[in-house]
Amino acid sequence: MIRRLSDYREVVDEAKISEIYRKGNKIADNHILHINSTYYGGGVAEILMHMMPLLDDIGIDVGWRSLVGSPDFFRVTKKFHNALQGEEITLTDMKKRVYEQTNLSFAKFTHIDHDLVIIHDPQPLPLSKFYKRKQPWIWRCHIDLSEPQGEIWEYLRGFILPYNLVVYQMDEFAAQGVSGDYTIMRPSIDPLSVKNKDLPDGTIEKYTQKAGIDRERPLITQVSRFDKWKDPQGVIKVFDLIREEIDCQLLLVGAMATDDPEGQQVYEEVHSLIKDRNDIIVRIGAHDIMVNAIQKSSDVVLQKSIREGFGLSATEALWKKTPVVASNVGGLPAQVKDGETGFLVEPDDYEGAAKKVMDLLTDEDLREEMGENAKQHVKENFLITRHVEDWIDLWTKLLAPGA
Repeated sequence: MIRRLSDYREVVDEAKISEIYRKGNKIADNHILHINSTYYGGGVAEILMHMMPLLDDIGIDVGWRSLVGSPDFFRVTKKFHNALQGEEITLTDMKKRVYEQTNLSFAKFTHIDHDLVIIHDPQPLPLSKFYKRKQPWIWRCHIDLSEPQGEIWEYLRGFILPYNLVVYQMDEFAAQGVSGDYTIMRPSIDPLSVKNKDLPDGTIEKYTQKAGIDRERPLITQVSRFDKWKDPQGVIKVFDLIREEIDCQLLLVGAMATDDPEGQQVYEEVHSLIKDRNDIIVRIGAHDIMVNAIQKSSDVVLQKSIREGFGLSATEALWKKTPVVASNVGGLPAQVKDGETGFLVEPDDYEGAAKKVMDLLTDEDLREEMGENAKQHVKENFLITRHVEDWIDLWTKLLAPGA
């Protein structure tokens, strides 16, 4: 069933729901468009999927289109993504040609006559170059740009400059050299979605059993795309240190994003590390109910990313009162308050991560205290209702500044 904004009264104050409806009325006559690179896989697509029906219910005409690209295009843009997070790249004319030609081709059959356009991440970034822009354009960047590789940033910056506004996840990602006109907008989760709503105990038991979990042993979990920046190999290193002290199990829940051609390779590397082990489980493509049950049943969620734009799987776990041990990178410190909702460690501190996980595994009172803090922190900061309101406020500034 399609959810309405009013359905969120069970988790958000009713007065706030009314306020969001009223704000939306100010821009209800406008037609707004989101463009990203995939309809499925990854946080951007998931956020948009849950947000579109709410905006429609509020009365705002908002559409969503996904860039059409070849495998070569997505191989190139994955290299761009990696370089924006600090990896070296050889920026050849061929890469530039594939990148720009794909955007040009898409522009030829995608007509944009909307009042405002939001472009997500680097894949469709050049689109503004191929239109006579008669409306505001926003670039919404979900990537950790704290240390971009210089050559790729210099190249992409030329496409960013014409945009009216840039939206980042964190102030730390607002790289120098682009117009100072930017805003910060944190991502969100949908608390009423299948992945995040409360489940009956029987349902949790059913799906954890299907996942192969031994309910008698402590469970450590990481939920992430199969991506080298999520460092699943490092998670296994941390787990091996914990196993020297505690009889427990590790569950790696992963998925493939359609715009990430490296996912299969990372999955195969992980699979090769765990052959013939019965204390590590890998689940690929787990559906939302199973992910929900796993996060709720986990004693600790480990998010040991090397780079991280935000990492919504950490927020999902916190919402379910599961403490998180996370790397002190990207958007994770905004979610994991060290010593309050979980612990932060440096990405290469395997022993430190193992110790923090063991502190939680051996102290039930600490887990419960952090779990309560975690849910409240998410409720106050990272729910979809706040995210919808953020967009409406921003669109109103651009479309109806006097309203």
